[in-house]
Amino acid sequence: MIKRLLAGTTLLCGLFLSAFSAAQDAAPALTYEMAERAMAAALAEARANNWNLTIVVADAAGLPVMIHRMDGASARSYDIALSKAKVVTETGLASGEYGRRLEAGQIAEVEGGVTFAGGVPVMRGGERIGAVTSSGARGIEDEQVSLAGAAAISN
Repeated sequence: MIKRLLAGTTLLCGLFLSAFSAAQDAAPALTYEMAERAMAAALAEARANNWNLTIVVADAAGLPVMIHRMDGASARSYDIALSKAKVVTETGLASGEYGRRLEAGQIAEVEGGVTFAGGVPVMRGGERIGAVTSSGARGIEDEQVSLAGAAAISN
């Protein structure tokens, strides 16, 4: 009796883990190829406007998949772009929207986050799979570049 119970429990656990694994595999993920497309679009937008920026394409956990610091971009823009990625991936909000909500007391502060515009979420299949962030110009200009990058891989 106990052997059958253990065998049944083991079988159920195996089926659950198998279904969970299949669901994980089905979830959209930011690939390196997507990051390349997003980066190319963001760089094109920055160059078209003569803005020297640091651009980050990060996955859903906020980890950079690709970083590009353009010639002439300030050293400080690197840290700011990474902080924007942290804000976007932790809140699901564009970094400028996060700043507005934080100032209004509507949202908790993200430790190490920044409130400047320029970071945007990347959506695919109705899920947030990452962020594109830019820093080095005015916030609205950073956001314009990030939106171009995100648009290249969002659906």
